[in-house]
Amino acid sequence: MLRRSAWLLTLLVSVAVLITLATTQETKGGRYDQQIQEDIERVLQSNPRFQNVHATTEDAVVTLSGTVKLFIDKLDADRRAHHIKHVGGVRNEIEVEGNVSDDVLLQKLADKLRYDRVGFGIMFNNLKLSVKNGVVTISGDVHDYPSRDSALAIIETEPGVKDVVNEINVLPVSTFDDELRIRVARAIYGHPALQKYAIDPQSPIRIVVENGHVRLEGVVDNQMDKQIAGVQASSVPGVFSVQNDLAVANEKTK
Repeated sequence: MLRRSAWLLTLLVSVAVLITLATTQETKGGRYDQQIQEDIERVLQSNPRFQNVHATTEDAVVTLSGTVKLFIDKLDADRRAHHIKHVGGVRNEIEVEGNVSDDVLLQKLADKLRYDRVGFGIMFNNLKLSVKNGVVTISGDVHDYPSRDSALAIIETEPGVKDVVNEINVLPVSTFDDELRIRVARAIYGHPALQKYAIDPQSPIRIVVENGHVRLEGVVDNQMDKQIAGVQASSVPGVFSVQNDLAVANEKTK
């Protein structure tokens, strides 16, 4: 009797395990695939920007394919797919239409970024761009998150951009550094020999401050202006060090 009871108990446990495994497998194997597919198709069909985008669903993973006009549309399709209920992952294989040469794309983006956020501390940002096969890499330092987000928005909405590599460094929040930025800017742009740069809205002399350390970037007309800018920055109380990386215009192409 005891053996029979033990055998029966073992059988019941085995059945319970099999049921649990089957249920788990059903969930992992795409229990909601049909619902997900219907929802993602509804999302894509409701927006004309996604008219050439297609989706398939397997095991709760959505694969997006097709084409869009702008890189921002590719990002938006991905975001909307992730927000659909029960979606476990998204493979974004969407391609961006159009072909713009890397040189042309680089020039267009550089021109737009040069004047981005004028009046909002543009002189405290220093960004660098490179483009290869339509893939834009942006790096450098900005003093706040709105500056970073604005720069990325410009790139993501530019026709011809295929992908974006974001390497922007947002400098730490610091009241001390904020005050130092203002004092250094006044010392540099207020000097008689450097006031000519103050009237240029793109702020040719960029001032990067982190933990009291100052780095000067940008382009000036001559070696004397570069030296004066460095001396002025060093004269500001509270500055720990100055790294003068200003380029001189007539030496830039050498």
